[in-house]
Amino acid sequence: MRTLTTITAAALSLLVAGTASAAGTEQPLDPANADDQLRIQVKMSCSLVEGTPTLYWWSGRVWARVPGEPNRLLFNVHGMNMRQCRVKQDPVRGFCYRSVSREVMFYLDPVTNEVARRWKSPWSGEEVDVVHVANDPVNARDWYCSRDKDGKPVDRSDNLSFKDDLLLEGGGAARLFYKSPLAGEYQDYVGGTYHAMEFGTSAASAVEALDAGDSELQDTLISWVRISRWLPWMKMGDRDGLVVFHTAGMRLDSWEQLPEVVRREVDTRYPSYKAPPPLDDLRPNETSWTVFKKFIDERRAKESPSN
Repeated sequence: MRTLTTITAAALSLLVAGTASAAGTEQPLDPANADDQLRIQVKMSCSLVEGTPTLYWWSGRVWARVPGEPNRLLFNVHGMNMRQCRVKQDPVRGFCYRSVSREVMFYLDPVTNEVARRWKSPWSGEEVDVVHVANDPVNARDWYCSRDKDGKPVDRSDNLSFKDDLLLEGGGAARLFYKSPLAGEYQDYVGGTYHAMEFGTSAASAVEALDAGDSELQDTLISWVRISRWLPWMKMGDRDGLVVFHTAGMRLDSWEQLPEVVRREVDTRYPSYKAPPPLDDLRPNETSWTVFKKFIDERRAKESPSN
């Protein structure tokens, strides 16, 4: 595969020329230009037209990986993310954008493919409530800009690869390691950190990506993988083992294209997730761990003798 750092000038010029021919007379985006690199990413993630709602969907499986045991299929999953972006042109930092979104992901029984409500651990034998992913919001914490605070271009070409008519984005990993929201006062002695890795990859038409007349990439494909410790609602404590999420998905044109099981669950239990948060949303982000903490705190409050 030829990345932007190694693609020949002749090959890139042919690609750009083909884009210009397909797009008409408008100058195509330049993948070697820091501003255009970020515009390409915005087109893939959401839209250059500020406030355009963008819907992504993915599906896959969740596996358990325990030392000394064969991998075990735990769930099928369906997820969706509804987002929109703000864009601006800063006199020093160049082209900038910030995304706001909310997302759900449902754990499905691997046999019936219906939304799971209860789960019995094959290891502990305990049956627990399934707490689905319902993160509102999942926002960019700050603006992403094409230049740093001193006006120097930020080169993101390592995240972009071209192969024939395909643009690929990815190759990095989110390496997550921080104190768990469920940690107590003595976790420095007994543990209590959230430790995971997430991998995301996107693919789209290179010609459409470089077309300055297109504000978004409708046919974007995605892949998402996460490797982490047991999910908190599984009540597995410090038992050895990992959970592995492996999914693939795409950008959708409309709500009606989502699988029926997702539409039914969102309509019934999460109707606000059918629209993204407001563009000026500054709330702290939610994760599966913070959502589960609220779930446990609310249940404990209801079970308290004072109630």
